[in-house]
Formats: sequence, structure tokens, C-alpha cells
Amino acid sequence: MNFQLSEKRTQHESASRRQHEHVDALVLSELNPLVVVDHLDGEHTTLTLLTFGNVREVCPKCQQGNLKLVLRQTSVRMAHLFCAECESCFDARYADGAPALTI
Repeated sequence: MNFQLSEKRTQHESASRRQHEHVDALVLSELNPLVVVDHLDGEHTTLTLLTFGNVREVCPKCQQGNLKLVLRQTSVRMAHLFCAECESCFDARYADGAPALTI
């Protein structure tokens, strides 16, 4: 599966990070990319995904760099964290089991 990433920045990004500095590490679980992303033109077609910045968590699979937040969009079924290095997708939850990627 090939991904092309594009990043969007918001004005409130630094304020949001300051508010959550006391939060414990998120519990990550790997998701099947075929379930998370629609492949309308076939599985081997490059997809363009809009990311919304890096999160503090490092990919538990490859341990390379920070994960990127991907919200729902045209070809994305559910919000998730994405590793650009190994192309893995992850769900994130707080230690109490509450979802971390839903509003």
C-alpha cells in the first residue's frame, strides 16, 4: 500500500499540546490498513492522506519517528495514528479504555 502524506497545521496546535501535557501515554493497538482506508482504485494505487501533525507517541512497530494523526476524510473510514516509516495504522485509547481519537 502506498501513501502520500500532506500535513495541515492549525493555529491552536501549541495551546492544545500544553493542555494535555499531564496525560499518560496512550495505549496503541495496530489496525489493518485495509479496514481503515478505502481503496477505490485498487490496493496498489497511491493514496493522498491529509495528516494533522505529529503526536508524541513513537511507532511501537518500527520505533522510527513520531506517529501522525489522520482524521476521517474521503478515503479514510476512521481517525487513526499513522506511521509513515512502516505504513502501519494504530487506534489510540487512554489507560482507562476511553477512545483518544474521538470528539
